[in-house]
Amino acid sequence: MIILHVILTVNPEYGGPIEGIFTSAKALREQGCDREILSLDSPSDPWVSACPLPVYAMGIRNADYPAWRKKLPWLRYGYTPHLVPWLRENARRYDAVVVNGLWSYAALGAWRALRESDTRYYVYAHGMLDPYFNKINPVKAIAKQILWWFSEGRLIANAAAVFFVSEEERRLARKSFWPFRCKERVVAYGTLDVKGDPKAQMATFHAAFPKLAGRNFILFLSRIHPKKGCDLLIEAFAKIAGDDPSLDLVMAGPDSVGWLEKLQDLAARRGVADRIHWPGMLSGDLKWGAFHAASAFILPSHQENFGIVIAEAMACGKPVLTTSKVNTWREVQDSGAGFVANDDLAGITQLLSQFTSLSADEKHRIGERSRKGFVEKFDMASNAPQLIEAMRAS
Repeated sequence: MIILHVILTVNPEYGGPIEGIFTSAKALREQGCDREILSLDSPSDPWVSACPLPVYAMGIRNADYPAWRKKLPWLRYGYTPHLVPWLRENARRYDAVVVNGLWSYAALGAWRALRESDTRYYVYAHGMLDPYFNKINPVKAIAKQILWWFSEGRLIANAAAVFFVSEEERRLARKSFWPFRCKERVVAYGTLDVKGDPKAQMATFHAAFPKLAGRNFILFLSRIHPKKGCDLLIEAFAKIAGDDPSLDLVMAGPDSVGWLEKLQDLAARRGVADRIHWPGMLSGDLKWGAFHAASAFILPSHQENFGIVIAEAMACGKPVLTTSKVNTWREVQDSGAGFVANDDLAGITQLLSQFTSLSADEKHRIGERSRKGFVEKFDMASNAPQLIEAMRAS
């Protein structure tokens, strides 16, 4: 079985959808499912040549293109004249096409190319139908509703199935746009189990960041972005910092919106700058070393469709602290893998206070339940056959 994924970009800094494709590739290949990618990237983008899967980059190859894209809304949307002709010509080579995400030319172009094709296609919403986004930007919501009538709504209405990664995501999606018609299916999602020697990975991390050697810390690992609740996490940490002077906070991830300096200034004004560390984006053994070295993992997001980092933290047997706006919060709660609270300052402070008040034995038991919850709910090696069966049955 060969699947083509249509997606905005293969740049790993975008996380989420592309990270899920990468991490599940090996497990699906072992089940006889190979995958290729069709993206809106320019062929000259460095992440295209570094992509671990075959990728066909349909973006415009021109030295002036980045400058044009900043000025022209249609180019910011991702328009390229190459996508539709290529997909019309090549769709028949694949057993199925999976459209990853909405609200970019990847979705519109896929609809234009596939609406008269015999090739089955599926859509992963990836949380982009969450009504949260309509609330925070009502003007953009109006534009999306118009686009829904023109393309996105038709795309999902005619898909063989629309995949949601949790019941929570499916429930919220129904409240997003009108009319909402599609063949809904909740499918297993997750990541591969962590590999490598934890002690060696921790040593690699501590060698890169020696100030953290011997320190207890809570790990945030995601994009530095307002949606992630980074400012609330700093405020909450400042409130509880005096209760445990041995505890630090690690804020790992790329600064996707130029917010880092303001957050560091906030930490300085709250008197905790010396206890908050900013290692940037972590990958490979550095990332796994950070997970293994952490006392707990926290994701205080205002909206999160899945949060692959939660599955990764659970794979490492770490207690998880998160909010009820992360769509996998029920899985965390049902597994006894950590604590869940509201996505406000009181809620984030409560998460940190609950964790720091635990004894060492209690933290250890939560870590054991977290690991067990990963194996039962998020291990892609076990979930891969369910995804293939979902495609064959739809």
